[in-house]
Amino acid sequence: QVQLVESGGGLVQAGGSLRLSCAASGRTFSMYGMGWFRQAPGKEREFVASINWSGDRTYYRDSVKDRFTISRDNAKNTVYLQMNSLKPEDTAVYYCAAERNMFALGSRTAADFGSWGQGTQVTVSS
Repeated sequence: QVQLVESGGGLVQAGGSLRLSCAASGRTFSMYGMGWFRQAPGKEREFVASINWSGDRTYYRDSVKDRFTISRDNAKNTVYLQMNSLKPEDTAVYYCAAERNMFALGSRTAADFGSWGQGTQVTVSS
């Protein structure tokens, strides 16, 4: 099991930027893919971005492509989500997640992730 702690959320105006961080502990971080999901009020949790264990494969939902960038620093056991050109529809609680299986190719599916953080609120005002 891995423990995940997100940080970096907050209130920002439309067009602004935020960088989310997720610090991992409890197992070998570098062997597992990581992902970011979000959940807006009244909506289901949805995939945002993910990165495989080695960092050479990344995946994004269409609505955040070219605005968000996922990256990881295995030396710091941390995964990041750089969010630029934020829109009000990006408002949600953002969750960091770790894949269940080692050395996987990467996933967009929540069921493939076995460990979740508590979430960090991102609010984008218009």
